[in-house]
Order: sequence, then C-alpha cells, then structure tokens
Amino acid sequence: MSVVATQNTKVSAETETGVVKNWKNPVIYTVLALLSVFLIGFRAPEKTISLGISDGVRWFQAEPLQINPQVYGWIAVAIMLALAAYALVTTNTGKLLGRWVAPLFWLTFVTGLLVWAIGSTAKPSLSLVSLLTGAVALSIPMIFGSMGGLLCERSGIVNIAIEGQLLFGAFSAVLVGSLTGSPWAGLLAAMAGGVLVSAVLALFSIKYLVDQVIVGVVVNVLVSGLTGFLFARVLQPNAPTLNSAPKLPSFEIPVLSQIPVIGPVLFDQNVLVYLMYFVVGLIWFALNKTKWGLRTRAVGEHPKAADTLGVNVNRLRLMNVLLAGAVAGMGGAFFTLVSVSAFNSDMTAGQGYIALAALIFGRWTPVGALSAALLFGFSLNLQFVLSILGTQVPTELLAMLPYLVTIFAVAGLVGRSRGPAAVGTPYVKE
Repeated sequence: MSVVATQNTKVSAETETGVVKNWKNPVIYTVLALLSVFLIGFRAPEKTISLGISDGVRWFQAEPLQINPQVYGWIAVAIMLALAAYALVTTNTGKLLGRWVAPLFWLTFVTGLLVWAIGSTAKPSLSLVSLLTGAVALSIPMIFGSMGGLLCERSGIVNIAIEGQLLFGAFSAVLVGSLTGSPWAGLLAAMAGGVLVSAVLALFSIKYLVDQVIVGVVVNVLVSGLTGFLFARVLQPNAPTLNSAPKLPSFEIPVLSQIPVIGPVLFDQNVLVYLMYFVVGLIWFALNKTKWGLRTRAVGEHPKAADTLGVNVNRLRLMNVLLAGAVAGMGGAFFTLVSVSAFNSDMTAGQGYIALAALIFGRWTPVGALSAALLFGFSLNLQFVLSILGTQVPTELLAMLPYLVTIFAVAGLVGRSRGPAAVGTPYVKE
C-alpha cells in the first residue's frame, strides 16, 4: 500500500509541477502587437498603395491591387492582438501553442510593417514580381554560403570562414575572368579560391587541432587584408585588364517562366540561380539518400562510433570542408560575375556571417537554410527598394534591416535550434 501511495504521490506531483510554461513567445507577441497599435494602427499613412502582381510583359496581366494602409493596418493589429491573447491564455493553462500561431503572427506583423513602410514613401507603388526577383538574386551568396557551412558543420567542423570563402571567391572570379575574358573560367576560379580558404581552415582545425572558431575568424581577417592589399596594389591600377570581368549570362526557361508571378521570379534569372537550384537539391539528396550522407551525419553526431564502423573520420571531414569551400566560392562569384563586374575591398559586407545565421535559423538542413537565406535576401532587397521609393524611414535604419533580421533569427525567436552533437570538437583517433 505504501509503495502504491508513493507512486500516486509522484504522479500527482509531476502533474502539478511538470508543466513548464514558456512565456517567451506570448510576451513577444504581446509587445509587438501593442507597438503595432501605435505604429501601423494610429500612425498608418493615408496614401493608397498600388501593388502590382504582374510584370506587364507576359500573357498574365492583372490590375494592381489598391491597398489602404489604414484599413489593412487595423486588420493586422486585430489579428496580432487576438493571437497574442490566445498565446497568453493557452500558455497560462499549460498547453503548447499550435504550430500555426508563429507563422501567422510573423506574416501579419511583417506584411503590416511592409504596408506601413511603402505607404510612407513618396511614390507608394511597388511591383511584387520585381521585389521577389531581386530578393532571389540577392540571396544567392547567402544560399551558397549556408550550403558550404552545412557541409562543414554536418561533418563536425565549425565554418566561421564563410565570409572569407565568399570574399576570396569574388576576388579570384574577377581576376581570372578579366584575364581570360570568360565568366565560366571566373566561376571555376571562384570555386578554386574557396577551396584554398577551406584548405587553411582544414589544416589548422583538423590536423593541428586549433580551436575552429578562432581559426575561422583569423582566416576571415587574413582574406580581408590580403584581398584589400591586392585590390589596392594590383587590381585598381590595372582595372581595365585585371578588374573588369564579363558577367555570367541570364536567360529564361521556356514554359516555366510563363507561370504567373513565380515564373519570372524563379525561371527568368541568371545562370548562377539555376546552379543554386541544382546544388541545393544535390546536397539534400546526398545527405539524406546516399552512403556518403549517412557517413557525414555520423561523423558530425558521433565520430567515435563512425570510426568504429570503419569510417575515416578526419579524411571525410577534410573532403567535406574542401567541398564546402568550392560551394561557397560559387556564392562569391555572384559579387563580381553577376552583381557588378569589378572587385572592391570587403564587398561581401558580412554576408558570410548572415549565411551562417541562415544555417542556424534553418536548423542545419538544406531546405531550412535555403528558406532562411531567402528571408534575409528579401530583407536586403527591401532595404534597397524602400530607399529608391523615398521612404521616411531613416536610411541608417534601413541599412540595419538585414542584420536586425539576422539577430532576431539567431536569438531564437523562431524556436530553439540544436546543431550536430560533435560540431566544433576535434577528433583524435585513439
């Protein structure tokens, strides 16, 4: 009887105290909803927004949507207040929030801010196709960078050096592209440049067991200084021959490019965008469907067990780090073979670090990292679009926008992320 009573007591205690109430998201929702009342509710602009949903060229033609910021603002505020109240009540009862709450709240909040920002511009007119097309293009360096980080970190190597891989890839691409007159040679050179940076990272982190975070930071500083010196002493004085590379071609895919809205966004792009589709799909398939992917995930989670089963842990890590450099180098080629035709010092502007944040935001999965990079690319393009439209938002705040999104993502506002168990831990065979 005493044993049964003791067990019942434990069950009762667990029932009463075992529920952990996580107030983080409800509090965030409440604060943002209340701020939205004053910003996109009471201070909504009076100008009607014209939002075009077709590019004006293809067979699909539609009249621009006319959006009243005041009406839409109060609708968004009502939805956010309702979601915040629901989150508070649900959390107070000890229940978990539905997975639909966070996407709906953030979608409402972001679109509400977007309508408010566009309505406050001198010319409140925007093409959705142009906005999304630019977002996809600007996401390319971050997507390739995050894929490079994914290959490293799923193998157990922290890749802080994505910034250096992008930067040296951009430098190599413009140099070789200018000398040969071929953008394809420049693309191959960008991949080789990324591999060289990865070789330095692999040498010190795998062979000499130096702290991987420190090595990554040092490599970034080294590449920044080296490319800055070569730019000032070599490229700039000889710009016509050494710093003027031809651009990679752009083309549209028949039939697919005619799909309304998403056709011109996804299938009327630069060749590097199509390579991105292929690389992301290939990495996803290889990680999840092949023996190499199984071994890569094993050395990232439990290298000792993988070694016991006959996997050469350090050799696989070395191979994956070099492969990651080639992938990230392709992202670096965007800056000098797609965006502009010339190299400038530190032209990557921290996008390698944003790519690392996209990897974390995407929970170390190819599709997740791709989605996060697209989000950051959207925020980056939105900064440029709002500046062109003449928004009343200070330019300094607009310049901070991509980095603010990155901070919010890494801070865990979208949920807690757990990386591979052995990432950052050198492996020494016993």
